[in-house]
Amino acid sequence: MKPWALMLCAAAFLSACASPQVARVAPAQQLFHDQLFQPPAAPIDTTTVFAVSPAMHAYLQREIGRPLPGRDVRRVLFDALYRRDKLQLEYDAALTRTAAETFEARAGNCLSLAIMTAALARELDLPILFQQVEMDEVWSRAGNLYFASNHVNLSLGRPITKQSPYMTDLVDQANTLTVDFVPISPNSREAARPLTEQTVLAMYLNNRAAELLSAGQVDDAYWAARKATEIDPLFTNAYNTLGVIYQHHDNQPEAEQALRYALSQAPDNTIYLSNLAQTLENASKMDEAAVLRARLAQLEPYPPFYFFNQGQEAMKLGDYHRARAMFQRELDRVPDYHEFHFWLALANYQLGNLRAANLHMAQAMENSTTRGDHDLYSAKLDRLRAYAAQAK
Repeated sequence: MKPWALMLCAAAFLSACASPQVARVAPAQQLFHDQLFQPPAAPIDTTTVFAVSPAMHAYLQREIGRPLPGRDVRRVLFDALYRRDKLQLEYDAALTRTAAETFEARAGNCLSLAIMTAALARELDLPILFQQVEMDEVWSRAGNLYFASNHVNLSLGRPITKQSPYMTDLVDQANTLTVDFVPISPNSREAARPLTEQTVLAMYLNNRAAELLSAGQVDDAYWAARKATEIDPLFTNAYNTLGVIYQHHDNQPEAEQALRYALSQAPDNTIYLSNLAQTLENASKMDEAAVLRARLAQLEPYPPFYFFNQGQEAMKLGDYHRARAMFQRELDRVPDYHEFHFWLALANYQLGNLRAANLHMAQAMENSTTRGDHDLYSAKLDRLRAYAAQAK
């Protein structure tokens, strides 16, 4: 089964972010083929994304109310949300949630946490600035779907009145409080670029489309990706997602069309190149696909998961020494990815290196990004430790 790459905004999006001055022009309607899909299970209502629930209102009143004179309401909000003795929010990359859903679950990915924080800040008349942070994308996978995500953060300005908190030109960046949901370097923060609310909504819908596709809900995934392109036609990641959805729906010409459009907007984007090359190969357009593959090899000789996939093949063949070496090479490139630690633990276990297996399984658990993965690795770690104790 061939891998397909999607760009999730669990933190942010990869590229193709145009300046706010560029007019947002919708692409040709030929990219959309509604007749191929069942109607969505529920209407897509973007007004719910930033909506504040009664429970959120009550929390603000209880924890913040009217801050004492001299206290920075931005700091009070941040402490109320992220101090461990307060709301006790957790990072969970499993699902992109609305503000209210994130608050109720007490968990969310970076985009969900940013949306929830922004919604609460709006209730306190704080100006908001979403920002894309320049840093290497983080890769993950689910089956044959590969996801790339970067990082978005949130800057809170001082309270304003009679103005929209989403008017980013009202934010004095010299006096903002920046809220990051994962650790980043100061240099990355300095290179951050502003995002409009339109783009953030498109990112949310693109995430949901990818998550729905991963769950096998292809029809609903289509409508979410389509809506993302309508809200922000310049957000080209949504057209890539649309192309992958067409592929999984066995609509090859439509997939090629959407991916060609995405690539025309970002000609050096390796994800768009890879997906279009696979689509052309599926259509037996081998000569054109070969041109794209050659270009890919120049731009990215060793794509994400390259050594990991070699390691998995070695595991299937029982070549655990080679598997361990390949997993280690992948881990050297991405030291914190939980699945690389997990498979390195398995390879070491097969080689009888129980201490190394235990170490990497523990690191897989510590670096997991969902509650489900954390619990899975925790259970496997317990079994490893029990086995090691019996072996002594």
